[in-house]
Amino acid sequence: MDATDQQLLSLLRKDARTSVATLANKLGVSRGTVTNRVTKLEDAGVIVGYTVRLRPDAQPSEISAWMSIAVEGNETRSVIASLLGEPGVATLHDTNGRWDLLAELRAANLSELSQVLERIRLIRGISNTETSIHLETYRLS
Repeated sequence: MDATDQQLLSLLRKDARTSVATLANKLGVSRGTVTNRVTKLEDAGVIVGYTVRLRPDAQPSEISAWMSIAVEGNETRSVIASLLGEPGVATLHDTNGRWDLLAELRAANLSELSQVLERIRLIRGISNTETSIHLETYRLS
């Protein structure tokens, strides 16, 4: 990837719906160049998809929580595989420090969140968890 690819990715991160013409204008290249570069980045697996980001308050009834997870011994891979199969896990992050993994949980209500927590705590290889309910977001990137 060169500087133009990096700039293109930066523009797409800000707004993946930006038109090819606008991207070409901002990058100082032709529309064909933008189209070819996007295709190459997709084919290479650099761009793996496009998504919609919602304001945190766009779904006010949904509960979001963060679960810090400690894993026993060499069980990380199997724990990750189990967590990726859990429908209540929205995102999963490998981390360092006191906790091995950080999971963002989503549930429709407190009862559903309780069920998600219970299922996760039963996963073999998890030694400890700590969960915090997400109350408010002050800054979105």
